[in-house]
Amino acid sequence: MMATDRTADFFDRYARDFDAIYGNRNTLLNNVVNTLFRRSMRLRYQLTLEGCQPIEGKTVLDVGCGPGHYSIELAKRGAARVHGIDFAEGMLDIARAGAERAGVANRCTFESADFHTQAVQGPYDYVIVMGFMDYVADARKMVRRTLELTGTRAFFSFPLDGGPLAWQRRLRYQSRCDLYLYTEDDVRRIFADAGAKRIDVKKIDRDLLVTAHAR
Repeated sequence: MMATDRTADFFDRYARDFDAIYGNRNTLLNNVVNTLFRRSMRLRYQLTLEGCQPIEGKTVLDVGCGPGHYSIELAKRGAARVHGIDFAEGMLDIARAGAERAGVANRCTFESADFHTQAVQGPYDYVIVMGFMDYVADARKMVRRTLELTGTRAFFSFPLDGGPLAWQRRLRYQSRCDLYLYTEDDVRRIFADAGAKRIDVKKIDRDLLVTAHAR
């Protein structure tokens, strides 16, 4: 099985548990785990939504959209068109159902696609690449391609290397799918090599949140 197929298979099986991270499974255990271990996911979600301003009438590409939380919320806030792509069908099923429930299905498109190999037509005002670089072997190519599609800003998360959390995460994922971790120096070199004009790098818990500006 190829690396991308292995990752897609894992996230297809993991879809409903992943959806619960964003609060859609209100159990005591899930709430405790989210509070203790998933703070960075909540923070990068909040900061990315704030960074996609102004959103009224804008277009958004959500790469590795998963169950569609970023896409749906931005559509609810006024985005004219949101295009979510993912290679895990289980994630896309949840995203489409969520858009229907939120009343924004007419402005959200969720497509089964592999951003590594399939053409995506741009540009988009905002491009979101959250929780995706963790599984990308060629980070420079991915960043370069994203920047080519970005009209205003792109948002990336990179999982931090070093420390017990990185060791624990490597251990958990070794039997699931390929995992890539980064230092801040790694990330800055990647964006410099990809030709980024200006970036802001913010450490949030166990992740780096990168905002890349198109101009």
